[in-house]
Amino acid sequence: MRIIPFALAALLAAPALAQEPAAHAGHDGGSASDAAYEQVMEKMHEDMMIDYSGDADVDFMRGMIPHHQAAIDMAKVALEHGKDPEVRKLAQEVIEAQSAEIAQMQEWLKAHDKAE
Repeated sequence: MRIIPFALAALLAAPALAQEPAAHAGHDGGSASDAAYEQVMEKMHEDMMIDYSGDADVDFMRGMIPHHQAAIDMAKVALEHGKDPEVRKLAQEVIEAQSAEIAQMQEWLKAHDKAE
């Protein structure tokens, strides 16, 4: 049933694709942050394409780990390239919260003998 996540990813990407010239400016000399965010998103989409087990709980945990990791990676891009103090504060909070949640999900998978 890997087609469902692919279809969902395609639907979610459609608005971004409609704005392709601005969204993909990194390819034609755009900012370093554009390229960094694009790399994060590509990795997240690839990593979220898990083999489903039929266990909704396990599949949720396995799918959310790369989703949370992408939030951390995006926050790191914001810290590296951003200047707004409010955004930088939120980015740091995202890193802390999402890191804790990833650890919680990994522990749950380990406790249920479903570790990645």
